[in-house]
Order: sequence, then C-alpha cells, then structure tokens
Amino acid sequence: MNLSSKQRAYLRSLAHSLKPVAQVGAEGVTDGLVESVREALNTRELLKVKVPESAPEDARGVADELVRRLPGAHVAQVIGRTIVLYRPFPDEPGIRLPS
Repeated sequence: MNLSSKQRAYLRSLAHSLKPVAQVGAEGVTDGLVESVREALNTRELLKVKVPESAPEDARGVADELVRRLPGAHVAQVIGRTIVLYRPFPDEPGIRLPS
C-alpha cells in the first residue's frame, strides 16, 4: 500500500501536535532503535522520530531504513530533522484515511 498525497496530508495534520517518541542516537539506526519504534507502533499508529544533528545519517536516510526494517510502516512526512511514521493496526485501524 502506498499513501496518496491526500492521505499523507491528513496524517501530517494528525501528527502536528505529537511529541517525538524516539530519537536516533550517535550510532544511527540500531537494533535498539528499531525495536523501540516497533513497540511504539504497537500502541499507536502515528508517531514522530527525532534525528539530531549528531546522527550519522540525515532524516530521509533514517526514515528509509526504518521503513525497510519495519514491515507495514510508511513515511508520512520528513520535515527538517523530524520523521512522521504511520503503520495501521492490523486488526482494526484507528485512523481512517481519506480515499
């Protein structure tokens, strides 16, 4: 499933007030970070990840790596050093995306 621009815009509007739940460390995308984001996506469908300047990769690279390692996850937005990830709950999604 690919997100349309309308769906990404909707997710961005929902994510506006969210605080980051994970931060990339100086080692970059580690197994610990991936597990932390995976656990967070088990309890919420939409979350933010912060990428500090000290991270070895840029935000786009981190987002691509997280999506690659987290099946079903999508990048809703990368703005500055903040990533917004979306992964619908498998049984009953709480966020209804516009068609």
